[in-house]
Amino acid sequence: MKMDLNSDLGESFGAWTMGDDAAMLDIVSSANVACGFHAGDPAGILKTLKAAKERNVAVGAHVSYPDLVGFGRRNMDIGSADLIASVIYQIGALQGLAQAAGTRVSYVKPHGALYNKIAQDRRQADDVIKALLAIDKSLVLVVLAGAPLIEWARDAGLSVVAEAFADRAYTPAGELVSRTLAGAVLHDENAITERMLRLVREGALEAIDGSTVRIEAESICVHGDSPGAVSIARNLRERFERENIRIASFAG
Repeated sequence: MKMDLNSDLGESFGAWTMGDDAAMLDIVSSANVACGFHAGDPAGILKTLKAAKERNVAVGAHVSYPDLVGFGRRNMDIGSADLIASVIYQIGALQGLAQAAGTRVSYVKPHGALYNKIAQDRRQADDVIKALLAIDKSLVLVVLAGAPLIEWARDAGLSVVAEAFADRAYTPAGELVSRTLAGAVLHDENAITERMLRLVREGALEAIDGSTVRIEAESICVHGDSPGAVSIARNLRERFERENIRIASFAG
């Protein structure tokens, strides 16, 4: 069996450090790199891209609403023209930095509120799809497993990878539990690993109410800014390898 393991990186900003990119890049197979709209500064992003290149880790553009103050986690009713242009702008900026680092952007994973919004909202989803088609049709779109966006993007001609979250709780409907609610973020690395093993083997995991929810995913995310993120990711990878589950990027 094979599974991609990804993390959100490049999110430090000036004097403020977010996560441990170097350590995480020794573990994951794909790096969702911030593009400056929710986090990240050019020098820090370039450093992360160079480190990803050194470790042969695939790179994706972690595009966001323009929301530095809210870390991209606030919903925005942004117009189509602005959203399409901002996604193109972010991807283009990361492509330029990636080229300078000797690597390339092979996929796009929206961040935070944008990620959750387009999973269900047809208008904003179509805007993001149009942006990818306009700048590079070969880019893979990483989306929430089970979301309507999967079919919308595929119908438009994009390649799509469904994603599950190791460190987030799920509702019985297969959606992420809101971060405003208790229990939304998981911290017990052994429990997280057992959940993800079940996901890979059975295509299911336990929802926050104790029920079983079906999740079919090709990639697993560990948030780089979560407490203990590196330890969670390392424990997950080591256990997967012991169980003969190969960690490898969908991007090749």
